Amino acid sequence: MGETITPVRERWWKEAVAYQVYPRSFKDSNGDGIGDLNGVTEKLDYLKDLGIDLMWICPMYRSPNDDNGYDISDYHAIMEEFGTMADFDRLLEETHARGMRLILDLVVNHTSDEHPWFLESRASKDNPKRDWYIWRDGKNGAEPNNWESIFSGSAWEYDETTNQYFMHLFSRKQPDLNWENREMRTAVYEMMRWWLDKGIDGFRIDAISHLKKEPTLADVPNPENLPYAPSMVSHLNYDGLLDYVDDICGNVFNHYDIVTVGEMNGLDAVHAEEWVGENRGRLNMVFQFEHVRLWEPQAGLRPTPAVLKKIFTSWQEALEGKGWNALYVENHDVTRITSRWGDTEHHWRESATCIAAMYFLMQGTPFIYQGQEIGMTNTRFASLADFDDVSAKNKAKDLKRMGMSDAEIIAFLTRTGRDNSRTPMQWDSSPHAGFSTHQPWLKVNPNFEMINVENQLHDPQSVLNFYRQMIHLRKREKALVYGRYDLLLDDHEQIYAYSRLYGDERFVVLCNMSGKAAVWDEEALTLEGAQCVLANVAEWEEGYRLRAWEARVYKFS
Repeated sequence: MGETITPVRERWWKEAVAYQVYPRSFKDSNGDGIGDLNGVTEKLDYLKDLGIDLMWICPMYRSPNDDNGYDISDYHAIMEEFGTMADFDRLLEETHARGMRLILDLVVNHTSDEHPWFLESRASKDNPKRDWYIWRDGKNGAEPNNWESIFSGSAWEYDETTNQYFMHLFSRKQPDLNWENREMRTAVYEMMRWWLDKGIDGFRIDAISHLKKEPTLADVPNPENLPYAPSMVSHLNYDGLLDYVDDICGNVFNHYDIVTVGEMNGLDAVHAEEWVGENRGRLNMVFQFEHVRLWEPQAGLRPTPAVLKKIFTSWQEALEGKGWNALYVENHDVTRITSRWGDTEHHWRESATCIAAMYFLMQGTPFIYQGQEIGMTNTRFASLADFDDVSAKNKAKDLKRMGMSDAEIIAFLTRTGRDNSRTPMQWDSSPHAGFSTHQPWLKVNPNFEMINVENQLHDPQSVLNFYRQMIHLRKREKALVYGRYDLLLDDHEQIYAYSRLYGDERFVVLCNMSGKAAVWDEEALTLEGAQCVLANVAEWEEGYRLRAWEARVYKFS
């Protein structure tokens, strides 16, 4: 009989496979070069055929687009470039008609400086909404403190109207909401309920770890000794943040059958259960940041399998029988995973699929970022004008002030810039990659003629078809959803291996995360009685050897 394990509570969102859509870059339906909601609706059958159950769509609310929609000027309206509320309603209806669900990005750490709330807040010091945002006097003719914006520069912007500064942890056009203010929170909760009553299936909560600030807004001492922006220590998962989360959940989330995923920078596995513990009544999952920070952009170094094992295993073990992981390796804020961890020059397909198997079959809900399923890579930038992202533009100014040449800045941003993941989706080899009939808002990756959906749909060995097979395997086998994760071959320098155990069923996932062949000792892990049910190399070899970037999944009967 199988080993007794802690029962895992079954929920629909645990069995789901999720897909993140960045609407500006997904599909343009009206030929203006900008992706839109009708373009997403047009591709729902593609997502359904891929095996997607849950779609997360990045902000499509009305916005002046300083930070590509993460600066919201009206939570109850759709960005004109993306369509209308009727278009959204049709998207939601068509998604549900296919048995899929839809969650939205919830951006409530900040708004746009063009939001009516902020326009009132900045109008005068005695305006009823003044305290909805964070305002302070300057100090000695300068900013109120030494906090830095995550997007470079000061976290404060001077406003002449009232001769005070407002806080912005991100762009200067993204003033932070004051979560200490109960009236502001009530207005935010009304907005959340409005969308949930419309029928959406949950939220991904943006920048939730930054809602709570150090109350006195004191200077950070010795900022030159910190490996990150000085202010991060004062507003990243700061003590008391969970009180806000409890308030959100108690007032809104816990009254609906939805899924909630928090973007949780600064959280480690030791404290994960506090956020997503099934008996806590808080969030369902969090996107943790430990693994996406592993690549050193300056040197172009990739993480070793040992480091990957340590981080992923710590999260798997911390939440076993207690909570649930959100599994991901790509999103709109990080560079493409095959360029970051894999080998696009020699083993593009193998490394793209090996990385996929490595993370996707752990315990948790797997998320795919658009284009990841076809192995999209980082792009090429010819000039500083090619960069659209506000954080990249700010960084370029900083580096130029430090004396870097344009060529050096382009090289740095090419390795690190968020624009890499925002290039238009590569649907086919026609002009503009089938994304649009018009020049897109951001240049298409030049490799679109080789890497695109149409080329891969009918190629059984394509990255896309590997994802389809892997998704369908997970859907067939409960062990690959609810089974316990156990690390195998812990000390192997190339192979990341783990098992999934569920009752009498056992699977083993083997991934050679390197560009050289790897062998292991049969006594350390035997394959006797096992059947290979998924592999990324067509003519895989028998025995205890994996070729470069080879991945296999075995089922033990």
